[in-house]
Amino acid sequence: MEVAEGFEVELVASEPLVAAPVAMTFDERGRMWIVEMDGYMPDTLGTGEEAPVGRIVILEDRNGDGRMDERTVFLDSLVMPRAICLVDGGLLMAEPPNLWFYEIEADRPIGKTLVDSVYADGGNVEHQPNGLLRALDNWIYSAKYDRRYRRLSDGAWQKEKTHFRGQWGISQDNWGRLYYNDNSSNLSGDYFPPGLGVGNPNQRNVAGYGEVVVPDKRVYPVHPTTGVNRGYMDGVLDSAGRLLNFTAACGPLVYRGGVITGMNAFVAEPSANLIKRNVLKKEGYLVSGEQAYQGREFLASHDERFRPVNLYDGPDGSLYILDMYRGIIQHSTYLTPYLKNEIAVRGLTLPLGMGRIYRVFPKAEKGDWVTMPQRTDSLIALLGHPNGWVRDKAQHVLIDRQANDAAGALRSLLQTGRNPLQVIHALWTLEGLGLLTIDDVRIVLRYPQWHVQAQALAALPSLGDEVPPEQLVDLVETTIKAADTLLAPYAAFVITSMAAGHAAIAQVTGQLTVGYSDNRYVVDALISGWKGREDRVAREIASQQVIDTASVLYRRLSVVVNEMKGKEESHNQSLLATRFPQGAALFQTTCQPCHGEDGRGVSPIAPPLAGSEWVTGNKERLMALVLYGLTGPVDVAGHTYNSPEVSGEMPGIAHNPTIGDAELAELLSYIRHAWGNVAKDEVLPEDLGMVRSKFGDRAKPFTQNELYELFGKN
Repeated sequence: MEVAEGFEVELVASEPLVAAPVAMTFDERGRMWIVEMDGYMPDTLGTGEEAPVGRIVILEDRNGDGRMDERTVFLDSLVMPRAICLVDGGLLMAEPPNLWFYEIEADRPIGKTLVDSVYADGGNVEHQPNGLLRALDNWIYSAKYDRRYRRLSDGAWQKEKTHFRGQWGISQDNWGRLYYNDNSSNLSGDYFPPGLGVGNPNQRNVAGYGEVVVPDKRVYPVHPTTGVNRGYMDGVLDSAGRLLNFTAACGPLVYRGGVITGMNAFVAEPSANLIKRNVLKKEGYLVSGEQAYQGREFLASHDERFRPVNLYDGPDGSLYILDMYRGIIQHSTYLTPYLKNEIAVRGLTLPLGMGRIYRVFPKAEKGDWVTMPQRTDSLIALLGHPNGWVRDKAQHVLIDRQANDAAGALRSLLQTGRNPLQVIHALWTLEGLGLLTIDDVRIVLRYPQWHVQAQALAALPSLGDEVPPEQLVDLVETTIKAADTLLAPYAAFVITSMAAGHAAIAQVTGQLTVGYSDNRYVVDALISGWKGREDRVAREIASQQVIDTASVLYRRLSVVVNEMKGKEESHNQSLLATRFPQGAALFQTTCQPCHGEDGRGVSPIAPPLAGSEWVTGNKERLMALVLYGLTGPVDVAGHTYNSPEVSGEMPGIAHNPTIGDAELAELLSYIRHAWGNVAKDEVLPEDLGMVRSKFGDRAKPFTQNELYELFGKN
């Protein structure tokens, strides 16, 4: 390995202690709980992926030297497990399609509860929910998913809608904002707390969520990386055969360990055997970043089996790396003939059953290992620790132990605490214990830092029906009267999360509407609360002339109204699924992860299929595109989609032996009639055979211009 100057890499665990690690969490004793996905891609066909060979294991350092000495199998005989979270004295674990909760006694599972039977239903291993991040607001969030979870005091599980985020891996910053990415992008994230702005299903995008934080996708491997899926294409590799841009980005981590200076975000790239470091900066509620180095990486390996797939903070402040350590990292669903040949020539199929865990830290400042104390007052003190992992874990332990005796000390911190991070953890610990009051929020709203005040606003909706609406509105209105533009989006998100119909709510909403009609973050926050009233509000704006119809508010609201009208005209999807059952099923597993359940695309991955001339037009052109893929910018419904708005690469499935022409023909016929699409004819299996014979073993994806030249634009 080559690591940035001033840093050191240490091995924490390797086989046989660990095999194919893909996810991890530390418990309060500092032990590692590891998800082993040992069944992933045993060969290029994925033979045996359904075998029950996955495990959850506990690794422990017995002698305190920082290396794991002991392995305990907590669960075995699992099929492709992918995520875990320690919560409420038990373990939440994802084993597709299910999400399970296990009670724990003496490091053994003693009870099993099905939390969700459709957590990872559909899709494939590269495109299924994962992460299970227990965030600052006490909810558990996932990548590649739009639902969040929480265990209630009676043991029941609550599931709620949230924003759709990322692909593999999810992280948070000190203020509880979430960060994620997809395989071809560096880093995206949210400007605002994760639980806000999801009240309107008619609203496609909400400004401040899913924002590109670091647009630069360039990578700098230290050796030729020809064994990447699109290595045969121009612009993928440089003249030395090294990958130019992210193709398997994953496991993003906003580092909070306290020993690496600055606000850093690390991203793993297993295809190029490296880890990227980005430096982030905050300007108000906006977050942006750039790569820390040009022409080199934070960490890069000469070993092509070094496959970092997830990154974590640890109890000592180190950056922890999960290295799956295997040759094949691309799933068979998208494996190109080029990469299959590379795997064969380079002998990458074996060995299997290996895995590594590393930690990286500054040579000059190796952090102290922190385990959670038993005393409540000691735990409260740790809420202000420099290491974000320690702060998070102290909050979790207090909540899981139901430490109601901490309420007095926590409230004292709200009133007199000088460490803003300790204050917000005290706030959310009270919320997690079910002890938060309106007076607590009122106190925090007086804190001098606007970041802390914003957390108080974000916590308001959790008070729910316990507080009269007028008291909640009063706090929001006080914020608005202060004319604090930084808090205005928070105020808008909170006020629109409340039940409509109350006169005070309408008054405050009106003030925000008029005062911030050209602030896209406030505007989208307001629209998120106007479910079912979008058209009426737009007509009122146009008729009353209080707000200019050229304003950001009117324009963004009009987009929502127009999309709603389009949805009303759409075909009944359930009837289509009955007509094309194989096609609907294949869409769910293969296309939906990138193009969305509603066919409107998933940003920043893929453009919409609904209303796309590529779908409804020349069916031979559509077949060629789907069979052999598309690269580069593409025009859809008058808009040019290009990187970073979308990934810029759609893999073909011509060489996937698991998808037959009859099944694929149904898929194409299904999308040509779904979401209001109207096509002249259906696709037949023999049509696909003709296209295959025309292009043979072509491996290179088409460009838009090539398809236009071959088939025209209609």
